[in-house]
Amino acid sequence: MRVLVTGVKGQLGHDVMNELAKRGHTGIGVDIEEMDITDPKACSDVIKAADVEAVVHCAAYTAVDAAEDHVELCRKVNATGVENIAKVCKDLDLKMMYISTDYVFDGEGTRPWEPDDERHPLNVYGQTKCEGEIAVEQNVEKFFIVRIAWVFGVNGKNFIKTMLNLGKTHDTVNVVEDQIGSPTYTYDLARLLVDMIETEKYGRYHATNEGLCTWYEFAQEIFKQAGMDVKVLPVSSEEFPSKAKRPHNSRMNKDKLEENGFERLPAWQDALSRYLKEIC
Repeated sequence: MRVLVTGVKGQLGHDVMNELAKRGHTGIGVDIEEMDITDPKACSDVIKAADVEAVVHCAAYTAVDAAEDHVELCRKVNATGVENIAKVCKDLDLKMMYISTDYVFDGEGTRPWEPDDERHPLNVYGQTKCEGEIAVEQNVEKFFIVRIAWVFGVNGKNFIKTMLNLGKTHDTVNVVEDQIGSPTYTYDLARLLVDMIETEKYGRYHATNEGLCTWYEFAQEIFKQAGMDVKVLPVSSEEFPSKAKRPHNSRMNKDKLEENGFERLPAWQDALSRYLKEIC
């Protein structure tokens, strides 16, 4: 299979390309230099020239706080850019996989979000990702929408790297304890995404590593596994204000994976252990 992957300089796109190669598929990787997704002609020209059967769209504007000040830029990338790709996939009858986020929900309550729950985004980033989902659903017949959360990978910035860097210069760190969810290791996720794109089991899915934790508990486990003597102090979201509102509830129901014959991702603690071996 020939697959075009966007955002190959990011954490996930990098790993998807590696996984495609392992399986004997041909991955055509693009980033902004090769294909400006906000330019419809560029999308059409590049995807047509690539002669692919599927597109895995990992590229996105992900600066959640900055999005509150750069609404139009965020929308241009996360909504208009997605629509540009979706229209080409429609014209060429290609499979399209769109990587989305738990931020399309309002983050309230304690019930795990179902793939087909109503979307009520709580910030600009979430709103534009929601608009991207709608663009895919309205244009593409063969679509996968895969929502992820709390992402970490080798190629890029993430919470784990931030904690490790803080731990080198601080004996104590403050981390929010009233937001709960599941981390997602891009190496594990990439394997699942390639499993999915090889099938025709289209629809919306949730995919994170197994198990729940708060950011506070995640930080504790990072320092524990890294063998660093750093004290983690729990704080509330109100004590740690950010420009964009963050979801308190990022629990996501992943039963649909098993129902369609896909393997759930390993426990997040196991993923963290493998990741630390990779980067340390």
